[in-house]
Amino acid sequence: MTYELLTGLVLFALVTSITPGPNNLMLMASGANYGFRLTIPHMLGVSLGFMLMAILVGMGLAQLFKTYPFSYILLRVLSVLYLLFLAWKIANAGAPMAASSQSGHPFTFIQAALFQWVNPKAWTMALTAISVYSPSQTLGSVVLVAAVFSAVNLPSVASWTILGREIQRLLTSQKRLITFNICMALLLVLSLYPVLTMEI
Repeated sequence: MTYELLTGLVLFALVTSITPGPNNLMLMASGANYGFRLTIPHMLGVSLGFMLMAILVGMGLAQLFKTYPFSYILLRVLSVLYLLFLAWKIANAGAPMAASSQSGHPFTFIQAALFQWVNPKAWTMALTAISVYSPSQTLGSVVLVAAVFSAVNLPSVASWTILGREIQRLLTSQKRLITFNICMALLLVLSLYPVLTMEI
């Protein structure tokens, strides 16, 4: 990969990783509700889960969707339903100090990694990154693209978690926390708009 192409990939990874989307909104909500430390598995699951997803997409999964368009439509439907469920969970999250005594808890590493497969923004990022920055789609180039994306992604998602943790200082009452969680849930629902127009 040339220096120019690598620079473009890093910039693309940074812009797409740092901007709002389902992952970042959920991490901010988790940071506000559970703090930074308990959200670390969630952050790692996002970063490493996306890396694995990008590798598999680069090695032929995207072609499967082109061959069988219905499978992609099914993925869209499942994505929307699951994200709506998560929005409901966020809207009904408990207070930070009471988190340990409630049924709610932050995403685990596995949950966050699996979530990438129903995250429309992650699909867009993976498909674009592989098609633009790894046109040959050899194993080496695909792994390089995925690794660079993961390296840039981790500090980006961590910044959203830190933002959520700092916002926690303002959530000093149950009313404020409920308002914050409802706003995060609504933003998560609004982030579903791209899935309606997204194409492979």
